[in-house]
Amino acid sequence: MIGLSLLAELKQRKLVQWGLAYAAAAFALLQVMDIIAERFDWPAAVARFLIIAAVTGFFVTLILAWYHGERGAQKVSGTELLLLALLLAIGGGLLWRFVPQSAEPSAAEAPAAREAGEPSPAATVAVDRKSIAVLPFENLSEDKANEYFASGMQDMILTKLSAIGDLKVISRTSTKKYASRPDNLKVIAQELGVATILEGSVQKSGDAVLINVQLIDAETDAHLWADSYPRTLDNMFGVEGEVAQKIADALKARLTASETASVASVPTHNAAAYDAFLQGEYRLEQAQDSWVVEDFEAADEEYRRAIALDPDFALAYARLAHAQLSRHWFSQALTESEMTEVKAAIDRALSLAPDLPEVHLALGSYYYWGFYRYDDASREFNRVLHLSPNNLAALSGLGFVARRDGRVPQAVSYLEQALQLSPRDARVNSSLGETYAMLRRYDEADRLLKRSLVIAPADANSKDVLLQTRLFGFGDAAGARAALQNPPDWRISSFLLFAGDVFSVINTRAYANFFDRRFADALQDWDAAPTDTEEERRAGQVARILIRMVAGEGPSMKAECAELEPLLEGELARHPESVGTLQQLSWIEVCLGKRGQAIATARKAVAVMPVSKDSYQGAVQLIGLAQIAAHAGDPDLALEQIRQLLVMPIGVAMSVERLRLDPIWDPLRKDARFQALLEDGPDG
Repeated sequence: MIGLSLLAELKQRKLVQWGLAYAAAAFALLQVMDIIAERFDWPAAVARFLIIAAVTGFFVTLILAWYHGERGAQKVSGTELLLLALLLAIGGGLLWRFVPQSAEPSAAEAPAAREAGEPSPAATVAVDRKSIAVLPFENLSEDKANEYFASGMQDMILTKLSAIGDLKVISRTSTKKYASRPDNLKVIAQELGVATILEGSVQKSGDAVLINVQLIDAETDAHLWADSYPRTLDNMFGVEGEVAQKIADALKARLTASETASVASVPTHNAAAYDAFLQGEYRLEQAQDSWVVEDFEAADEEYRRAIALDPDFALAYARLAHAQLSRHWFSQALTESEMTEVKAAIDRALSLAPDLPEVHLALGSYYYWGFYRYDDASREFNRVLHLSPNNLAALSGLGFVARRDGRVPQAVSYLEQALQLSPRDARVNSSLGETYAMLRRYDEADRLLKRSLVIAPADANSKDVLLQTRLFGFGDAAGARAALQNPPDWRISSFLLFAGDVFSVINTRAYANFFDRRFADALQDWDAAPTDTEEERRAGQVARILIRMVAGEGPSMKAECAELEPLLEGELARHPESVGTLQQLSWIEVCLGKRGQAIATARKAVAVMPVSKDSYQGAVQLIGLAQIAAHAGDPDLALEQIRQLLVMPIGVAMSVERLRLDPIWDPLRKDARFQALLEDGPDG
């Protein structure tokens, strides 16, 4: 009887009708809000709040229905509507406050992770639903030498995806160390800051090729799309475009007409040329890890073979030019005739495919790495981003150009954007860390440099800059030595390429001991230095002389300095714009008491690499001039340079802390003006 009475009461008060009406209205509202949220990229937190509020409102609606049904009227007053809205907000807020949210690092855990140098989880930022990482493709071929083919397929699909502006595409440098089919997709997605993962495999046997791909929602592990592409080498052209279009469709990405054309374009219809090109790409990746000239030459050979097989292969011309420019900047300078050949390859590619992003990337690198033409380089890198919005090389290039051009805050902005596309990239982390150090933001620099070494423990540039940050930013010699428990290679030739500061002469391997006035240990560090070439032997001699000079042994070394002077002068006659040789010679002239001549030689280095040409390396030459002036008895000139440098964005090499502790500045310590700089900065 009680049950029948309750049913009758519910029917009379129309609770079922109210509940159904509210549910329908709430469902329709949530559908509309979901569409709006997707269009405006609202964070997931907003959707959660709306759902919680809707659930709260359902119970409030049932209470109102019961109350009004008892009064015999199914009408709600304006006051009650206001109360309903307040109850929805308060109820939703309380549920939001006390219902467990998705797991994110706590405030206590996050600093600990940063201190350990671990990459901060990208999941702490709302993840774009149209974001993707392409993991290394698995090589299922019996012939493991076909690894280049699997690698090439991954890279070509990435290239096509990068052209789609409505997608966020993580760079290959951040994905290449992951397994092809990992078990922890959700963790990987959090580390990379993406919602979806593309896995793939390639099986090549003779002319037959089978490509399998599957797009996975990293949060749910659900397959969003998968397909197989059985092909032969002669009819596989355009597969990467087909895959990219299917992914874009699955992620509901909007493509412009030009993006659709770019995705569908085919670089060549010559199977042998395409195969040679993929081998060239594989060789270039190895060269960019090793910086060995022979590896660059192996890549060049494959690109040239591809061009010989298809003289209209624009992409091969562009990548050949970029490979040669990489060798020029990072390994071995090109001759004038070789640089002319590079420009001819770029011009040929431009005539064949004027809207190919890789052509404009090569041209930007030609202006930047070849001739320090920053405006021209920036124009080309921006052109690349217009054609390929996810192009990491162009975005990083804009950052590096801004840094060289003295626009360091802008460089930070570009490199922070690059980090979003490549969070697990040691070079991007290191470069951004170095740029923070230039602005004397040492805590942020230290964090990023430690993160870089977590990603790539042997990365030499990260170790160099971390050492400078610890020494010159914090004055922490013990921390610097701890950072170099596994020191980088000596790399004497590359250190001398843009030398100026004595940091380059004494080298990363010995500078922590030198900074800490452990001169005997610094000399002992050089006992392990390579002496295979004349350049290496000479570098060791000059470094030892400089260390002993600062330690107070100057007069006893004049005979050795007299022997070195003509050797350095001869080298300078052959290479008059070698700032490394100019720096070495200026210190030998200080040793010989030729003070005016030493300052003149240091000034030549400033003239070869002025701030107007390269803000970063130009400032380093000014530091070298200040150091020479300090030891050559011209404190006025030294202090003039120091004041200028302290207000320049060159904190990676010049800081009050370095002036306070580095023994290279000892000749200035009794000067009241120098002491004022330590107390009050450049205006003291």
